[in-house]
Formats: sequence, C-alpha cells, structure tokens
Amino acid sequence: MSDMTLFQGGIPAHLQNAKLDDATKALMGEKSSTGGGLKRISIKAGVFRMIVDGKEVAKNEERSMNIIIVAATPKESRTFYAKPFVEGQPVTAPDCWSDLGDVPHAKAENPQAKRCLDCPQNIAGSGQGNSRACKYSRRLAVLLENDPKGEVYQLTLPSNSLWGADNGKLGIKPYAEFLAGHNLNVTHVVTEMRFDTASPTPRLIFKPVRPVTEDEYHTIQDLKDSQEAVNAVTLTVAQTDGVKDKPQAAIAA
Repeated sequence: MSDMTLFQGGIPAHLQNAKLDDATKALMGEKSSTGGGLKRISIKAGVFRMIVDGKEVAKNEERSMNIIIVAATPKESRTFYAKPFVEGQPVTAPDCWSDLGDVPHAKAENPQAKRCLDCPQNIAGSGQGNSRACKYSRRLAVLLENDPKGEVYQLTLPSNSLWGADNGKLGIKPYAEFLAGHNLNVTHVVTEMRFDTASPTPRLIFKPVRPVTEDEYHTIQDLKDSQEAVNAVTLTVAQTDGVKDKPQAAIAA
C-alpha cells in the first residue's frame, strides 16, 4: 500500500522517514528495542564482528574500521564473572556489574560488595596474575561510516582500550582529550578504531579521520538521545544479546 492509497494527500512531512517504534515492532512480532534484537560490534579474537541477537551475522577482518561515536557512558563500567569465560560455552549474565563503577546494579544476581570501592574483586591480584577480577569497560553507541540508515551499534571497550597513550596510540579517554584540545567533540568526527597489533589481547586505538558531514551531523543529533543509543550505553552485552541465563554462581547459590 503506497502513501497515496493510505491517506488522501499523502503522509505529512513531520511523519515521513520516521523509524518504527516499539509498539509497531511488537505488533509486527519483532523484538522491542528495550532488550534483545540490538546490534553490537564485538572485537573477539582481534576481529570486528557484527552481532545481532547474540549471533554473529558478519565480520570485518580488516585491522581498522571507521565509526561515528553517538553516545557513551559517563563513567567506566565494571563487570565481574565468578568463572572465567570458556570458548564454546554459552554466554551468561555477569554475576555482578556496575554501570557507573560505583555500586552493583540492582539486577545483579550475585553482588560482591555494597560499593565497588570496597569490593574484594577490585583488588589487584583478585584476577589472573596481578589483574583485577572485576573488569573495567566503557560502552559506546556508534554508527558505521557511510551508513545511510544510521543503525546504532553497541561497542564495549575493554580496559586496555581506555587510557593508554603510548607512542601516539591513543585509548578512548586521551583520544577525547586530544579532540577537546582542538575544540572538537568526539561526535563531530569520523573515528578510525584500529587493533593494536603489539597488544597480546585485543586492544583498540583511535584517531580522527575527518569531520562529519552536515547530513551525518543531523543523523547524530536525531539518534544521540534515541532509545537505541540509550540501550547501547546502559545494557550489558548479555542484555544486548537477549541472554536469559543466570550466572553460574547464582545458580549454585
């Protein structure tokens, strides 16, 4: 059915090009944007992987990918798994996590302390070697360069991609500071994220490619406060993938 047969005079300008909302998607039988059905970019094994509903649908084996950052968590998040990840095992929800790195999330099945500051999993040596068992991360909402649809992806940066600035290899925080020093927002540039081939584990470093175009700028403004962007920076990877399984520690308890 075309817009000419739907309404006499066509669809008004303010309703044209609107994205489908959750009510429409629900009635169509699709998943709501409030959990599950979301898209994310994984950097597992040093490969950019496009994940939808927890399933890998595509991958980019290039060493770099260009993105536009739309939104970010205001502080580093923390995530704790009582048991280490085993390749091939199904993903479960974390035992404990904190969106802002201050207190466990209300939905955490196995909180480790009342405050992250006092948590025994936040002590050096609680993880492998001298590392912490509770891992820092930062969640971003990003767009792919030259994506006319403006599809929002969740990108979760591990701790080794957050702060480092050695030999010009900028983690996300010093990268944002570098742009701010030139009076630029991270949302106003196309960013290259590249795997640091000198790192033993997947680590991303960042540099600016170009300013966003006027069309890209307006897309960012439309999406920065959207539900998709909010979900990307507030949901854990397990929630984004629609994982319902509880952590093993909670099951044992």
